[in-house]
Amino acid sequence: MILPTATLSVPQASTLAGAGRVAGRHATPLLAPPPAPLPVAAERATRKPIGQILLDSGALASGDLLKALALQARQQLRLGDVLLAHDMVSDAELFVALAEQWDAAVIDPGAHPPDARLIDAYGAARCLAQGVLPWRHAGGLTIVATSQPEAFERQRPGLEQVFGPVALALVSEGALHAAILRLRSRALAVRAESRVAEHESCRGNRLAWLRRGVVALGAALALAALAAPVAVLAGLLAWGMFTLVLTCGLKLTAALATLRARRRRSASAWNSPRPAIARLPAVSVLVPLFAERDIAARLIRRLGRLSYPKELLDVLLVVEADDNTTLGALASRRLPRWMRVITVPAGTLRTKPRALNYALDFCRGSIIGVYDAEDAPESDQLHRVVRRFHERGPELACVQGMLDYYNPRTNWLARCFTIEYAAWFRLVLPGLERLGLALPLGGTTLFFRRSTLEELGGWDAHNVTEDADLGIRLARHGYRTELLDTTTAEEANCRLLPWIRQRSRWIKGYAVTYAVHMRAPGKLLRDLGWWRFLGFQVLFLGTLSQFLLLPLLWSFWLLALGPGHPLAWALPAWALVAMGVAFALSEAVNIGVGLAALDQRRHRFLRLWVPGLHFYFPLAALAGYKALWEVLRRPFYWDKTAHGLHDTAEAQHALPRM
Repeated sequence: MILPTATLSVPQASTLAGAGRVAGRHATPLLAPPPAPLPVAAERATRKPIGQILLDSGALASGDLLKALALQARQQLRLGDVLLAHDMVSDAELFVALAEQWDAAVIDPGAHPPDARLIDAYGAARCLAQGVLPWRHAGGLTIVATSQPEAFERQRPGLEQVFGPVALALVSEGALHAAILRLRSRALAVRAESRVAEHESCRGNRLAWLRRGVVALGAALALAALAAPVAVLAGLLAWGMFTLVLTCGLKLTAALATLRARRRRSASAWNSPRPAIARLPAVSVLVPLFAERDIAARLIRRLGRLSYPKELLDVLLVVEADDNTTLGALASRRLPRWMRVITVPAGTLRTKPRALNYALDFCRGSIIGVYDAEDAPESDQLHRVVRRFHERGPELACVQGMLDYYNPRTNWLARCFTIEYAAWFRLVLPGLERLGLALPLGGTTLFFRRSTLEELGGWDAHNVTEDADLGIRLARHGYRTELLDTTTAEEANCRLLPWIRQRSRWIKGYAVTYAVHMRAPGKLLRDLGWWRFLGFQVLFLGTLSQFLLLPLLWSFWLLALGPGHPLAWALPAWALVAMGVAFALSEAVNIGVGLAALDQRRHRFLRLWVPGLHFYFPLAALAGYKALWEVLRRPFYWDKTAHGLHDTAEAQHALPRM
């Protein structure tokens, strides 16, 4: 249950060695020997229902209780959460009733701190996950305060394995979090940087071979170019054309697979009975923020449009501890009950995945989502995500929503960015899923089964494209990712230099992700199988090659413009013609896929701008060279993208259903 953030006062007349107070009318002193535990079902049967206690005390009206019970029957939620979410009782009233129900003492760890050694013995992260606070040794017992008393008997065996006999006390969730953070925030921050298994992470010296390889390859090419410049250029051109054919072929195949699937969709498939969801689960959504001005009002407005029951919605605004800009903006607004701030302590690096890892331990939901600061999701998005998880088996670990931009009319760069995203999320990525390939995820509108995410160690805190890396790790561990036709609108990065910085981070992350997973190619092949292994090579190595060799490929425009290709004298005529045809066909594929992706009414005005992609993609070559430099010098540097620069009125309304 979501317990209050504020703790109750501790009257000196009822303290246990000055350490706590007995709450409720029949509370048990903390030093008294605990009664022999009953079986869980029997124990629950002996306890007075929390609703009845609140009714008897006059804190709750009978009509409100009936309404809350009806809501609880359809939700994976405790009654207290429902009562608090709908302001039917106050935090203090509910907490006093809980103390009476469980005949337990209330701990105020702010006034009387716990023994940090006990927290270390059980593990700070484990304490957060289970909602327990090992507090003090007293009279041969270890007093363990909990914010989830109904789960205490299930947790007792694990607690007693560490501490011996334990006694139950109560603590609010907010007070429990505050106490652990006060004593062990540094340990949690270190854990956030190293949750992923070392052999699956890029931290430490794991990228040494990539750096050495880049330096060795660069030196070899430079020496070879001095000895045989024409041969080197021809070889690079051949490799560039080879990867161009592969990447464009995969793009076209994926797009056609998506279009065929759309045509085959029958009305009977859409109207077939769908399994009912007995009880909706809680959903936690992580929103990492950094240097965001005046963000609170927009976040509340956009996420407040989500139609998912607010008592089941848990939005965590994840902010760095020294980010006074964002913290000040959030402090100036009163956040709704379903939205809270998680402050991330300073560490050895500052990245989005590190912040996500840190906040993961504080989530309440069984489904974990990720949004960006400027996101405007469709109102029914969480309902559709929950249904997709419900309809699929446990192998479905991740649902990726589709991204779109709400400011395509800002300038040419925004229009091209919107066309690129429409092609990727509407045609290519769904096609890759249908082809059975491992999917490189996007950084937002991602939803995970919490158990799977924790099993994999969350995100690699050192990888600047933690999303793409996580998608590959999910596939390697045998889990499945699916695309869901639900859209989140966000702000296109449409200024040239910030666009290059953002794209260079993505390219650098692709290089790092490729290096991490190719450290042991044989194991990667065994994990993925031949088909997905080859797809991985095309998606990552092929894409990186295209960005870096783009200027060579663009030399074929000289054939169309008249001067002729500079290597025409050194290449066989058939080779030159074949390369020219391949280059022209790749341009046709880009145009065709772009046009096919713009089938929504709001996108149709962009069709005239699709040919402009010819001049848009070459900008990525500049980003590629910046990324190559940073792989050598600053592989973990996170080049932050500014938000809110083009936050137009279009962003104030959720996108229409498509």
